[in-house]
Amino acid sequence: MDRVKPTVQLTGTDSNVFMLLGRCTQALKRSGQPEVAQELKDKVMKEARDFDHALQIMMSYVDAE
Repeated sequence: MDRVKPTVQLTGTDSNVFMLLGRCTQALKRSGQPEVAQELKDKVMKEARDFDHALQIMMSYVDAE
């Protein structure tokens, strides 16, 4: 089953990776996907090499507005 990708505003905001990760995880939690939110957080913290890579990971979990 495909999971729902909530829409998150990633542009026009502070470009702090932790703030953006917080927005994404909160959107996933609000859409009833707390386990996916934790998966995203873990993946970004363990795998992201830099800001751009972290953003790519986040955008695979949410739709950017």
